[in-house]
Amino acid sequence: MKLPSHKVIMLFIIGVTVTGLTVYYGSKATAVATKTSLVEYGKKENLQKAIKREQQLNLASTNYYKENISTSKDSVRNVHILSIKKGTGWFRGKNGDWQYEEPHKGRFWWDIIFTFILVALWLLLYMVWHFVEANRKDQVDRLTLEKTVKELEVKTIKSHINPHFIFNSLNSIRALVDENPQRARKAITELSNILRSSMQVEKMETVPLHKELDIVKDYLALEQMRFEERLQIELKIDEDTLEQPVPPMMLQTLVENAIKHGISKNIAGGFIRICSDFKDDNHELVVQNSGQIIGEINEDGFGIKSTQDRLRFLYQGKARFEIKNVGGNMVESKVIMPVNY
Repeated sequence: MKLPSHKVIMLFIIGVTVTGLTVYYGSKATAVATKTSLVEYGKKENLQKAIKREQQLNLASTNYYKENISTSKDSVRNVHILSIKKGTGWFRGKNGDWQYEEPHKGRFWWDIIFTFILVALWLLLYMVWHFVEANRKDQVDRLTLEKTVKELEVKTIKSHINPHFIFNSLNSIRALVDENPQRARKAITELSNILRSSMQVEKMETVPLHKELDIVKDYLALEQMRFEERLQIELKIDEDTLEQPVPPMMLQTLVENAIKHGISKNIAGGFIRICSDFKDDNHELVVQNSGQIIGEINEDGFGIKSTQDRLRFLYQGKARFEIKNVGGNMVESKVIMPVNY
C-alpha cells in the first residue's frame, strides 16, 4: 500500500528528529540514567568513590578508559588507573594525582552542528529520491501516452475503407437484384464479409494470410461485377505462407489501390496478380497490376501511407514497403516482412 505524500514527509521528519536526538543524547545516556559516571561524581565526590560505584553497577569502563582498570578487591585505595578517556574532565596533575575540571562546553555546540549535518544529509537523500521517483513516473506516463497515441493511429488507419468502393458495390448489387437475384445475394454476403472484417481488425494486430486472402477474394469478386471481363485476376500463393501473420486489411488496401490507380484508368481494363512466398528468411507479398506510375510517387496517398505506417508500428523498422514500375506496363507493390518476429 502506498502512503500519501504528506504522511511520508511526516514519517521522514519524525525519523530525522529521533535520529538526531539519539545521536546527541546517546553519549550521555549512562550518566543520566545512573548518576554514577566519572563526570557526575567528579562534581561532588572523589575519583576513587566514582570508580567503585561504577564497578558495583557493572558499568562499561570502556566509556571512560582507554585501557583496562586494575583494581584490588580488598580496598578501593589500591585502585590503579592507567588512563582516563579525554572529555570526562579528569586529568593527572604535576604531582601525579588525578584532578577534576568541568568539561569544555564547546562539545554541546559540536553535537548540535553534527545533528544539523545529519538532518541535512537526510533531506538531501530524500530530495534525490523524490526527484528520481518523479522523473521515473514522468517517463512511464510519457511512454504510456505514446503507446496510446500509436494505438489510436493504428485504429484510424485500419478503419479507412474507401467509401467509393462501398457505393459502387451497392450500386452493382442494386442493378443485379432484378437481373440476377442469386448473384445479388452472393454479392451482399461478400460485402458483409468485408465490412465485418474491417470492424474486427481493430481487435487484432495480425491475421493469418489465408483469412486476409478470403477478404481480398470477396473484394475482387465485387469489383468484377463492375469491370466484368476487363478485370483479370491471378493468384500465385505458396501454400506454406498461408499461416503467416500479416497486418489485417493491408493486402486488401494494396489491391484496392492497384485497381483505383491502375485498372480503372485503363478503358481496356487490366490484370491483378497477387504473389506470396518466402525469400531470404522474409515473407514477401507482391501485388502487380497493369499501368504505369507517372511522375513521382505520392507517398501521402492513403494506400501507401497506411501500409508504411502499419508496418512501422508492428515491426519496428524490420519490415519495408516498395512500389515501382516494372517494365513498360506494370506496377509492382511489395511488402517484405520478417518471418520470425
